[in-house]
Amino acid sequence: MKKTISQKAIVGLRHTCKSLVAAAAIFTSVSSAAELPEVNWRMQALWDGGTTPYEFEKRFVNRVSELTDGKFTIRLFAGGQLAPSAQAFEAVRGGAFEMMKTFDGYEAGSIPAFAFTSTIPFGFPESDQYEAWFYERGGLELAREAYAKAGLFYIAPTVYGQEPIHSKFPINTLEDVEGKKGRFVGLASTVMAEFGVSTTPLPTAEVYQALEKGVIDFADRGDLTANLEAGLGEVAKYVIVPGFHQPTTATSYVANQRAYDQLPDSYKAALESAAREISAALRQHNVAQDAVALRKLEEQGAEIIHLDANMVAEARPTAMKAWEKAAGDDELANKVLDSQIEFMKELGLLE
Repeated sequence: MKKTISQKAIVGLRHTCKSLVAAAAIFTSVSSAAELPEVNWRMQALWDGGTTPYEFEKRFVNRVSELTDGKFTIRLFAGGQLAPSAQAFEAVRGGAFEMMKTFDGYEAGSIPAFAFTSTIPFGFPESDQYEAWFYERGGLELAREAYAKAGLFYIAPTVYGQEPIHSKFPINTLEDVEGKKGRFVGLASTVMAEFGVSTTPLPTAEVYQALEKGVIDFADRGDLTANLEAGLGEVAKYVIVPGFHQPTTATSYVANQRAYDQLPDSYKAALESAAREISAALRQHNVAQDAVALRKLEEQGAEIIHLDANMVAEARPTAMKAWEKAAGDDELANKVLDSQIEFMKELGLLE
């Protein structure tokens, strides 16, 4: 007598099979996670310990750990702790430590494309526009191409707003800066020279002393909160906003290429995800704190000078000459600049 399987039995069998498949998938996932390696990196921050930007770097390394179930640990060091800030680029490239937070403009002299992946003086007035260039107009890939030439991997930018100018004299028009001595780095140095400024690329840590001793007349340093914390209001009583030399800023998470290549894909994804989260978080924090910082600077006796937006727009053609000069005949730098100019035209910033 031929036996048949009931419909109920077939349904039960199907449920059993599905459960076995699901269990196998869970087991495979857990097994794969268990097999992921323990990785320990060291990272040197751009800023001093205890400052607001440094606190956000703490959040970055903690977030990477969270996203990797504690298996990818990045030990954070303040700027200059592992290597002098000016030597961090070579130290990471040589493998002295695996990662750094940097400002690309510091190395623009040797890699011209870096002039445009750090800030564009008189360029994008809004940080969201600059970040959109990285993520929506191919900027991220161009930055990675530039760093690959140096044996380094560009993970992602941290994009935030303006850096003001702290000055020992009032600035109401761009004619006021002609013949003055100022601290500027990267593309800002080239652009400010176009306006008759004698520029010097002092390290961030030396700005306060240089202003105090009169070595320079005015300076770019950091965002409003960072400058307040550094005490710049004590030595330069005029605060100029918006910071036309650096209307929006990008600092960079950069890794040793070999160390990065050895990471599992999920760890690479954790770095990129955490970096973008911190970029948004720091930017929003700065928006909320700028008004607070300006009020506290005024309480210290500083005078806040708000420049007319039309003055900045009218100076853009002169700044563009400096952009082109900075790009020179470097193919990649011109590719980056052309991409940014095209986007600025789409945004109505350029004709």
